[in-house]
Amino acid sequence: MQDIFSPTRVTATVGGKEIIFETGRLANQAHGAVWVQCGGTVVLVTVCSQPLEFDKGFFPLTVEYSEKMYAAGRIPGSFFRREIGRPSERETLVSRLIDRPIRPLFPKGLNEDVQVLASVISADQENESDVLALTGASAAVMLSPLPFEGPVAGGRIGRVNGQFVLNPSFEEQKNSDLDIVFAASADALTMVEGDALFVPEDVIIDALEWGRQQILPLIEAQLRLRELAGKPKMEFTPHVENATLVERVRELALEAGIEDAMRVPEKLARKDARKAVKDKVLAALKNDPAWAEDEAALRESAEILGDLEKKIVRARIVNEGTRIDGRKVNEVRPIQIQAGVLPRAHGSAIFRRGETKSLVVTTLGSSTDEQRVDSLSGDVTKRFMLHYNFPPFCVGEVKPVRVSRREIGHGALAEKSLRPVLPKDTDFPFTLRVVAETVESNGSSSMAAVCGGSLSLMDAGVPVSAPVAGVAMGLIKEGDKFIVLTDILGDEDALGDMDFKIAGTAEGVTGVQMDIKITGLTTDIMRAAMRQAHEGRLHILGEMAKAIAEPRKELSRFAPQHAEIFVNPDIIRLIIGPGGKNIKAITTATGASVDIEDSGRVSIFAPTADALEKAREMISYYDQRPEIGRNYQAKVKKILEIGVIVEVLPNVEALVHVSQLDVNRVEQPGDVAHVGEDMLVKVVEINGDRIRASRKAVLLEEQGHPWSPEDTARPQRERGDRGERGDRHGRGGRERRDRERR
Repeated sequence: MQDIFSPTRVTATVGGKEIIFETGRLANQAHGAVWVQCGGTVVLVTVCSQPLEFDKGFFPLTVEYSEKMYAAGRIPGSFFRREIGRPSERETLVSRLIDRPIRPLFPKGLNEDVQVLASVISADQENESDVLALTGASAAVMLSPLPFEGPVAGGRIGRVNGQFVLNPSFEEQKNSDLDIVFAASADALTMVEGDALFVPEDVIIDALEWGRQQILPLIEAQLRLRELAGKPKMEFTPHVENATLVERVRELALEAGIEDAMRVPEKLARKDARKAVKDKVLAALKNDPAWAEDEAALRESAEILGDLEKKIVRARIVNEGTRIDGRKVNEVRPIQIQAGVLPRAHGSAIFRRGETKSLVVTTLGSSTDEQRVDSLSGDVTKRFMLHYNFPPFCVGEVKPVRVSRREIGHGALAEKSLRPVLPKDTDFPFTLRVVAETVESNGSSSMAAVCGGSLSLMDAGVPVSAPVAGVAMGLIKEGDKFIVLTDILGDEDALGDMDFKIAGTAEGVTGVQMDIKITGLTTDIMRAAMRQAHEGRLHILGEMAKAIAEPRKELSRFAPQHAEIFVNPDIIRLIIGPGGKNIKAITTATGASVDIEDSGRVSIFAPTADALEKAREMISYYDQRPEIGRNYQAKVKKILEIGVIVEVLPNVEALVHVSQLDVNRVEQPGDVAHVGEDMLVKVVEINGDRIRASRKAVLLEEQGHPWSPEDTARPQRERGDRGERGDRHGRGGRERRDRERR
């Protein structure tokens, strides 16, 4: 039994920080388990596998990353107060970060169901857990009996004051113009994901090469850990194709016209042509006594056909420089754009590139529409969201409609790519939601979401600093020769060796994502892909400028109306009212949402211009100052011996002297006024906080006698009634009269 006090441990120092790998302390019944720690952040990663009962037709690798709230000393904010249900967007994205670099390193034909679980069990709010989980997943598989062409390690690259920083702290990330997560083996890059603030392509290449060199100690540490505590690797015999069957399928496919089928430029027509070839090949095999009864051979023939299609297309690209649809290797498909297509949406655009088409819609909202996320660092809000949808009809299929990990990942990439050009919330305080509906797809739909998102934002009148475009790059590598493909099709993605998505402005890169289907990617290939992508991006930006060159000057008339006013901070409580009564009345009456800051800044979002003006007036009502000569509908608050106290404005009271209650003499104020009743009065004097009002002046005006200040000048008796102290209750006056009587 393993002693929990003496686990097997190795360490490595990268970026000036010690990374600890331990195994044997926890999860010893898993087939591989590792505790990865940096500072106070700890991730426990496990891997388990079990033999498949039948061939699923794909490698069933499942990766799940989860963040335990106790790791940061927090209790989950959900109703159930536990981490259950659907993973958060961040957990989904990190799960993809782990999956993408390790999946290609399992051998083809591995008959195992594999599950990798990574759990953050301690978080110090300084060191990121995602790159630890990625490296830990590789280490756990290295320790397990599973065959694996690793190890790989993960890292994050930032750039602060022009200097690259490996695995920057949260504080350093705030000052960085680069945030790239990558995975690499000892020899090459295997995965890249990140965003940047208009950073030139060459800088990103230099950063990745620098980062790959920096994480080599993590590769060495995993190899040492494997030597100390690794389990014997299971026997695995790669599948060997039946050479006779391969040759027979090849002959039949060539006779059936497979080469012509792979030259059909349209996706659906090409799909039908390929199916026709497949049907002819299978029919011929079933009629051939040598294969008719061999069910395994018939099943394998479909895979052989797929490999043959791949070889034909790749050879044509390498030898002829011609792609499936007849384009040159650096040519972008024809582009069509239509902006403002939806009459009631705040902003919309259709972006078509070849057979990929995206309808992208922008919606503006108030700050109350911000997304609130429960995370290890506390409640986080987002004012910009981009959601990417990929309904089954866009590829002519029938499938359940649900949000997949792929959709979340593509949406996150597009969101990161567009975020750097958005205005600051102080200049444009709207919440923004962009939805990219992929309505037709034949490759690069995520980059269509970037282009369409930029167009729809400009159509909505959002003052973006520059348009953003994106393009997906592919790779065909045969030996030492490689060819980079611009704007890849879906089939080119499937048969190629790389899917490299790059987005940015004319100035520089804002988003990047790369998946490698071979063992790694050299710097030379990366540099060539970046250079070619830059040319493609400039071409796309030029086409976008023909449709809409800059943001609309005005927001849509259907968009929320916004205004900011500043009020006296002392009256904020009056605007809110007891239990929020007043603010609720304002929002109910106008349909507006109102955000009030302690500084007195009030932000109003209303559905129409009229509603905005009404909300502004209702809020300003609580921040008024009385004016001499102006009439007010006041409310009687108190009845005194010398007159009446009325509230002319919220929290602003005035004295109506008994002599000013009526045009005729009033013996008792209570004969004219009653508490709680309304009284129309005119403010006739303001002396600091002391205010006098007159009902008599209003009545005289109604009789046709214009009011002047002399009409309501205080008589001597009234001044005496106010007393030497001059308070509105007249106590000083009564004391003086008592002395005179004595």
